[in-house]
Amino acid sequence: MSESGEVSEFGYIMELLARGKVTIKNIERELICPACKELFTHPLILPCQHSICHKCVKELLLMLDDSFNDVGSDNSNQSSPRLRLPSPSVDKIDRISRPGWKRNSLTPRTTTFPCPGCEHDVDLGERGINGLFRNFTLETIVERYRQAARAATAIMCDLCKPPPQESTKSCMDCSASYCNECFKIYHPWGTVKAQHEYVGPTTNFRPKILMCPEHETERINMYCELCRRPVCHLCKLGGNHSNHRVTTMSSAYKTLKEKLSKDIDYLIGKESQVKSQISELNLLMKETECNGERAKEDAIIHFEKLFEILEDRKSSVLKAIDASKKLRLDKFQTQMEEYQGLLENNGLVGYAQEVLKETDQSCFVQTAKQLHVRIQKATESLKSFRPAAQTSFEDYVVNTSKQTELLGELSFFSSGVDVPEINEEQSKVYNNALINWHHPEKDKADSYVLEYRKINRDEEMLSWNEIEVSGTSKVISDLESNCNYAFRVRAYKGSICSPCSRELILHTPPAPVFSFLFDEKCGYNNEHLLLNLKRDRVESRAGFNLLLAAERIQVGYYTSLDYIIGDVGITKGKHFWAFRVEPYSYLVKAGVASSDKLQEWLRSPRDAVSPRYEQDSGHDSGSEDACVDSSQPFTLVTIGMKKVFIPKSPTSSNEPENRVLPMPTSIGVFLDYDKGKVAFYDMDHMKCLYERQVDCSHTMYPAFALMGSGGIQLEESITVKYLEYQENM
Repeated sequence: MSESGEVSEFGYIMELLARGKVTIKNIERELICPACKELFTHPLILPCQHSICHKCVKELLLMLDDSFNDVGSDNSNQSSPRLRLPSPSVDKIDRISRPGWKRNSLTPRTTTFPCPGCEHDVDLGERGINGLFRNFTLETIVERYRQAARAATAIMCDLCKPPPQESTKSCMDCSASYCNECFKIYHPWGTVKAQHEYVGPTTNFRPKILMCPEHETERINMYCELCRRPVCHLCKLGGNHSNHRVTTMSSAYKTLKEKLSKDIDYLIGKESQVKSQISELNLLMKETECNGERAKEDAIIHFEKLFEILEDRKSSVLKAIDASKKLRLDKFQTQMEEYQGLLENNGLVGYAQEVLKETDQSCFVQTAKQLHVRIQKATESLKSFRPAAQTSFEDYVVNTSKQTELLGELSFFSSGVDVPEINEEQSKVYNNALINWHHPEKDKADSYVLEYRKINRDEEMLSWNEIEVSGTSKVISDLESNCNYAFRVRAYKGSICSPCSRELILHTPPAPVFSFLFDEKCGYNNEHLLLNLKRDRVESRAGFNLLLAAERIQVGYYTSLDYIIGDVGITKGKHFWAFRVEPYSYLVKAGVASSDKLQEWLRSPRDAVSPRYEQDSGHDSGSEDACVDSSQPFTLVTIGMKKVFIPKSPTSSNEPENRVLPMPTSIGVFLDYDKGKVAFYDMDHMKCLYERQVDCSHTMYPAFALMGSGGIQLEESITVKYLEYQENM
């Protein structure tokens, strides 16, 4: 870029600064060294593409080298602590700058350190700091930023006698600044110096030509696309970049400049969007703050209610205990008074002893009878002593273990609604997406919200589409072909919402779904094949007929394939369908075939030609390699014994190393009739397994062939006619 171009671009940046479109703080953040946290001084470009000051690289290397030697010295003499300097001396910096520098033979030189910007390890290699490029562009921007931030402080002439005058020009060849008079003196007209390049006053004199750090006499003229760094022609011819892909510097300059310009235009064009999003974020922050305070108030209310209930229950329990205690104390008091009366019966005993002295029998009997009854009552109470009440309050112990456990699990209501889980095996996507999910306790959920969005290749944040669902499955219609979609679901219990489930990403087929059923009329062999009532499943029966056919093998004949096709043909456009092959199947062929080829096949169902010699039979005869014509009226791949055989394409040179792959759960077929191309997909990952040209000069039909025991099931999402069949039933 020329000086005038740089000045105009810098003026544009300053204009943005003046209009407030770019804040000084944001620009300054890009111009600060991640190591010293100050504006860059002679920045160097590290292999990780981050920049760091020249002096900071040296200080990092010295610090790591010192710490390495500290370990050795500490192990050898722990009683003599090493004096650490706060910053390295000039001698140490000069010594570490020289290539091949080592302190001694036992101490290896440290050339690896963590980048302060990304924290990845940076290895400078044998050349060390000398192998790094100086970031002159960043250095120029930093200097201009300093001048703009400090109101462009004057730069004085370097050649004036004191007092120096303010400079008006700076010579890039002489690396000096001049006033008008000094410039005329030292750059006289008609001399070589008059041809020097001069710019406005500056203190940043960078070289006119960028030289290669590896080959100091060679100028940079190419760009390595693999390493993403400028190189010279010697680096490409015999250096570290000899096998790398390089481009011219002008091409790299043009490409990177266009990309950077587009990025800047995109960011500036999104200014209004960013401002609206900032305003939205401010509103969301205020709303979050209000909602947070409201949530705290609600939580305090709920806890206060719990406190009121506990206080009420506490008062009731204490009253009950007090009442029981009073009742028991009253009973004990009564009993104690009764026994106190027994002590008063001591006079009764003395009276009884005096009665015993009576000698008149009639008088004695008259008095002793009543006395005996009184003494008998006193003795009976002594023999059967029982407390009138219990002293234990075991019946009044409050059991709070259950309540304590519940209070310990006390949490927000949203945690009370379990998170649904999307069932990946039962969820499928074609033109429509069928999403199934499982809820551990679905009785607790009143409804669900299914969210989905398209994943943009430009990684733009697209908004989620929401659908309210009462059950645990939903069909989403009108999805775009050959796109990734993300799905997630959450449960609702009243107004309480559960967290979202883990996202499920599904890839739609490369074309709209082609709906068909098996044709039971065209060439259908009911002796060998069994078609269900819905016409979406066919089975091959390996029974008595197959054993009889096996007899012909002894005389040179082979068992024929039993073909069955779709009931709808294709004459234009792009179409996609899918099917499953039963794991027990011996040999199944699937693909497409034209109407004329089908007539040839179905006219002689017991063809004497072995399937071994069909060009796409999947057997290892090598006939696929001998094929010359790349376009045929049919293309079939072979599936069997839980494997898929990938034929060799007659035109493609990039063949997979492993041509025998595990059989996917479901196989998809994509036919582009207009371009004459057919492809086979692994539906588990929507991955193309095999692709080739096919002759589409006639009507094309989905074609299948079976030999031995086997079964083919069309995917339910494909068989739209089956849904119509159910309605008719």
